Amino acid sequence: MLQPIRHYLLAVQFFTRIPVTGRLADWVGFSPAMLRVSASHFPGVGWLVGALTAAVFGTLLWLLPAQDASPWVAAALSTVFGVLLTGAFHEDGLADLADGLGGSLDRERALDIMKDSRIGSYGALALVLAVLGKTALLALIAQSAGLWPAVAALFGAHVTSRFLPLFVIRTLPHVGDTAASKSKPLAEAISTVGLLVGMLWWALALALVAMVFPTSPWAAALLGAVLGLGWMWRLLRRRLQGFTGDGLGATQQVCELMFYLGFALGLS
Repeated sequence: MLQPIRHYLLAVQFFTRIPVTGRLADWVGFSPAMLRVSASHFPGVGWLVGALTAAVFGTLLWLLPAQDASPWVAAALSTVFGVLLTGAFHEDGLADLADGLGGSLDRERALDIMKDSRIGSYGALALVLAVLGKTALLALIAQSAGLWPAVAALFGAHVTSRFLPLFVIRTLPHVGDTAASKSKPLAEAISTVGLLVGMLWWALALALVAMVFPTSPWAAALLGAVLGLGWMWRLLRRRLQGFTGDGLGATQQVCELMFYLGFALGLS
């Protein structure tokens, strides 16, 4: 009965900087098999990261003066908070993937570049555009829809963007130096049960925000995120013939950005 809690806490330990240490870490334990199972709880990590980041975003919007610049400040600072909370785990994947795919058309050379800890021009540009895009879209949503729908959109984006990469794990093979890869435990496709657990995390989150804000454009937001997933899936299959840990991180970032874009377009 306690195994799902241990798997969830392991996912929190692996994908955030939230401390799961000491006796709690000893109780949770670790094994590659456990980490593989914990993949189904990635959207649950989105619940935690999304809720905390949304709380920061909403609090700042509430406390800041009613000025045009306030949504931008709140969006920027909550984005900083989210990056600190996750240790820029997904942003690092986006930068590495951009450097690899931008640096070479050859598959093996691209994979080698992605292993380099140094950031190149493609990676730097991808990070700047992603952070700027998320900040601008969050500010636009807050100005157009109001404080609470924007907070709900941020929460929904974090959960959705951590659910959709599970389909990449399910449908594409793991590639690269599997033995040395941080994503080695994810080399095996996620099970049907695991995918259903992730779907339950996601469905509960979307049902919650849709129930509280039924007139918000959730369908448009989800369509945007799914289109982002489709683009990333095709890119990974065409260029790498599979996925890496960096590819999963980049997929999360693209899906989050496209969720905001779909929501903003739906407001019009």
